Amino acid sequence: MRVLTTDEVQEAEQQALLRPGMSQPALIQRAGHAVTQFCLSRFKFRSVCVICGTGRNGARGLVAAYSLGQIAENVSVIVLAKEVGELEADTSAFCAHLNWEPIWISAESDFQAAHVQQALRADLIIDAIADNGQLSLGALQKTAVEAVNDAFGTIVSIDVPSGVDPDAALPFHQTEHDAVFAHGIITFVAPKPAHIFGELTSGPIALSEIGVQPVLVSNKSELQVITGQEVGMAFPSRSPDAHKRTFGHVLVIAGSAGKAGAAALAGMAALRTGAGLVTIACPKSIQATVAGFAPELTTEGLPETETGSIGSSAGDVIDKLMPGKDVVVLGPGLSQHDQTAQLVRSLARRCALPLVLDADGINAFAGFAGEIKPAGGTEGFRVLTPHPGEAARLLGISTKEIQSDRTGIARRIASVTGSCVVLKGRRTLVAGASGETWINMSGNPALAKGGSGDVLSGMIGAALARQPAHSSSSQEAMAPELPAPRSWMHEIYGTDSMEKVRKHRAQQLQSNAAKGAAFLKDVSVAGAVYLHGMAGDMARDELHENTVIARDVMDNLSEAFHECDLQMERGLFYLQK
Repeated sequence: MRVLTTDEVQEAEQQALLRPGMSQPALIQRAGHAVTQFCLSRFKFRSVCVICGTGRNGARGLVAAYSLGQIAENVSVIVLAKEVGELEADTSAFCAHLNWEPIWISAESDFQAAHVQQALRADLIIDAIADNGQLSLGALQKTAVEAVNDAFGTIVSIDVPSGVDPDAALPFHQTEHDAVFAHGIITFVAPKPAHIFGELTSGPIALSEIGVQPVLVSNKSELQVITGQEVGMAFPSRSPDAHKRTFGHVLVIAGSAGKAGAAALAGMAALRTGAGLVTIACPKSIQATVAGFAPELTTEGLPETETGSIGSSAGDVIDKLMPGKDVVVLGPGLSQHDQTAQLVRSLARRCALPLVLDADGINAFAGFAGEIKPAGGTEGFRVLTPHPGEAARLLGISTKEIQSDRTGIARRIASVTGSCVVLKGRRTLVAGASGETWINMSGNPALAKGGSGDVLSGMIGAALARQPAHSSSSQEAMAPELPAPRSWMHEIYGTDSMEKVRKHRAQQLQSNAAKGAAFLKDVSVAGAVYLHGMAGDMARDELHENTVIARDVMDNLSEAFHECDLQMERGLFYLQK
């Protein structure tokens, strides 16, 4: 999902308004319904107070107030104007639809009135004060912001919290002093830089495209954010006549003495994420231990070194395992033994399958980063999943340098290695082989624990195993299948949003087949990253961030999949939840 500036969002909306039957009031109404849906799905309340400005955000707030008036016990509307004549035309029209008279406020002192103070005691406060892109607040608006922040209810901001510059790429508390502190945010069409970098809230941030196709406009940031939409593209619904081969066979080459768990976690995560078959190739001395983790795993014992890691003579055995496999995951728990590292580099050079390099699979290339790039004539897709320390060793620089420019470094590694790079950490980055870059806002510090990365590598392997082999004869068939919203949501979200995205992706493939094929695999990697973070968030909420272990992340994958399915069905996507 592209990150767009305010101007780019407005451009996308103007394009949408050229379509037959589309109008500005229709977009406002869809946005207002999305506000209602977001509030109902995320917060508990019996009373609501909506504070509206005179512009389009105010109109969205009025639509939400009308909808919530059918549900909540008590809904109040405060309008920052003396009378309806001061409102913009669309806002005035929606104000007329209210079943009750709003509270008109035209002076700062009006906020001290008893009936205003009573309205502000609502369980839910909806901030629709400032309009899109408004960079400076008037005196009345500043007073309204103070009143919202002083309220005891849950605060939901429409678009961005009033007082925040939506195009700012710095934490808002460093640049803004008169801004709403929201518990949740609902925005429209596309996320803006402030939603990604502004640290606007610790609560949920959701987005509805409201029937606009933001994918059809350019984005100067060249950055995307991962949501359930990418998960829906990576993991479409299973066909009724599917069989285990439909979902691919993942070969996990992992483990060493004392690290059987790493191999097992990667393999089990691949199965939990939907792979049809998983084979784990590991040192023979730990084969029985790995097999004992789960009867669903197939194992193969490999020759090993004197320290219990995979030996250089295992190459021939692995070559015999490759036929019939769809993806290779190489690295979890391998150790950094010289023989093992040499074997890793040798395997990577000749592997024609999609290859996920994790942990010691990446460490084997410290000082040899250029060797990761597929050799001439080899079409193998590469994924690297380094944490900052591994990325630093790979490039021969400091971890501090990695952290000072995470986006730039991720893109640099992708360029040097010809790979899709997953730079782990807070706000994990996916720098794709196609040139696209995604930022992930799911996940939390509970994932900073041994085994979490092994689970992620297995999940990425499963996601890639579902991708069909590249075929230049049928570019349309390679476009991602995107489920449409449920029929009862069509009026609100539009019937063609997902179809337009699918067709646009198909056009990309037709114009540049190689890049298009890489893009689809990049999206699969991004989807797995978001799903992993979402499962980690759910494990933290169910348990505690100190007690979550890697198996808990796997145990919450079912719920994470359900959540992403729901995002696709409702057309309401979460940047963070």
